[in-house]
Amino acid sequence: MGITERRERERLNIRNKILDAARELFAVDGYDAVTMRRIADAIDYSPTTIYLYFKDKDALIRELCRIDGASLAEAFQKVAAEANPLQRLRAIAKIYVDFGIQHPNHYRLLFMTTRLNEAEYLPEMGHGNPETDGYELLLNTFNQAIAQQLLLPHLVDAHLLAQAFWASVHGIVAIHLTIYGDPWVEWRSSEAITELTIDTLLRGVTR
Repeated sequence: MGITERRERERLNIRNKILDAARELFAVDGYDAVTMRRIADAIDYSPTTIYLYFKDKDALIRELCRIDGASLAEAFQKVAAEANPLQRLRAIAKIYVDFGIQHPNHYRLLFMTTRLNEAEYLPEMGHGNPETDGYELLLNTFNQAIAQQLLLPHLVDAHLLAQAFWASVHGIVAIHLTIYGDPWVEWRSSEAITELTIDTLLRGVTR
């Protein structure tokens, strides 16, 4: 390995360390409580080093959201070709819940942390492309279900359907990441909760 390649590899390693430390801090403490200095301290670097890679905290959290959002969108692509929209919805829900449970810090950052006003950055974040935007895939799936007359006749607002569906599966993950296992409740498995939630949702909207 030449000097240039080695330096680039070291640079990438430092960048990944910064991202991993920031993700954990943002997920646990929230955006407002985290400073660039705290991120630097977590990986034993100076704040100056962090600024060599990211101009400010906003740029850092945007990059994390882009990376983690892309990971989730990539997982969704495994079922994007499913011809039956209802079966695709079922698969999307399971992938979403699995992602949240298996990657808690990624999930907390994406969906349980106050978001920035990202309007000007939407194009670079992959907004509106179902291959990089999980919400767009969900929206398209509901639009297909409506077009194929699979849903109840009065349900024609794909955004409303997508957001209600999203809110329901988000609740499964949020419970798992916060209070699941608390002795106050005799818990059932996340898999069983997910299956029943999906069944209930689909029965409530289909003909």
